[in-house]
Amino acid sequence: MKGGPIEEFDPDQKTLVGPMEMDEDVVFNLSLRPQKLEEFIGQQEMRQTLTIALEAAKQRNEPLEHLLFSGPPGLGKTTLAHILAAEMGAKITATSGPAIERAGDLIGILTNLNQGDILFIDEIHRLSKVVEEFLYPAMENYQIDFVIDKGPYAKTIKFNLKRFTLVGATTRAGLLSSPLRGRFGMLHHLNFYEPEDLVEIIRRSARILEINIDPDGCLEIARRSRGTPRIANRLLRRVRDFSQVRGNGAINGETSRQALSLHGVDSAGLDAVDRKVLKTICEFYDGGPVGIESLAATLNEESDTIVDVVEPFLLKIGFLKRTPRGRELTRFAYEHLGIKWKKKEEEGSLFE
Repeated sequence: MKGGPIEEFDPDQKTLVGPMEMDEDVVFNLSLRPQKLEEFIGQQEMRQTLTIALEAAKQRNEPLEHLLFSGPPGLGKTTLAHILAAEMGAKITATSGPAIERAGDLIGILTNLNQGDILFIDEIHRLSKVVEEFLYPAMENYQIDFVIDKGPYAKTIKFNLKRFTLVGATTRAGLLSSPLRGRFGMLHHLNFYEPEDLVEIIRRSARILEINIDPDGCLEIARRSRGTPRIANRLLRRVRDFSQVRGNGAINGETSRQALSLHGVDSAGLDAVDRKVLKTICEFYDGGPVGIESLAATLNEESDTIVDVVEPFLLKIGFLKRTPRGRELTRFAYEHLGIKWKKKEEEGSLFE
């Protein structure tokens, strides 16, 4: 391992291609959010499955089964929950796992749901164990038992609930307990989007925002959007600002390249944080393999932050690979960084 100082690593900073929703994204995302499933672009197989489930539920005049959406941030889990509510003509109550701190909070939410309503819990894997256990009978039998008082005076009060639909969303499906996962009738994993789908999303957003953009401009933004619609819409707004101030207001391929390069977003969609991780593995650990804990210690950051925020896209585009001994850079990462790749010779053989 090579020594020497490295720049301070701060993936929590609001980078342009960060997957988490920024404050400024909230209003724009609401205005750009599709209202019907037929308007939702991408995830074709999942859309077909949901279309059938919706039609079947309407024909039987029943609420939907409980659904679980998993996948990296920004791919449309929250949007799908609101679309399902709109398609079913149901009211949606949205909350998150960390926001439900006590069982009483959950009981208050559940008892206020009407027949067919949708309860959307984001980051559902972060529910506490106590709250999660209260959720089991609510999902199965639409009942909850609440114990009041203690000792010989303890009493159990049973609440009968209206039949509702729980829609859960998680970025860490592996952290979801088996009992909770098994109570969902439908489980869907959202994958990163292909550039063609992102081009359609950008074109639709540009039309809504009344932005003049040509096909080359759409494609250039799509290529740098890390397969994520939320990032694509964010980059579109930044390119719009650049074109308005330094151009003629119309967006083309060259305008997009100049604007995004100015923001530090390279041709692969990587920003300074991503490149810092790659260079650290290259310079400090000779390209790897390196354990996630060692990498996090070198970067002075929590390992969960690297796993959740940085790794997914680097793995998807083939710049990083996981091995039994840790993370390792690929030839594509060296080529992108402009560093000569030296193929490592095997250290021994099983037949020696």
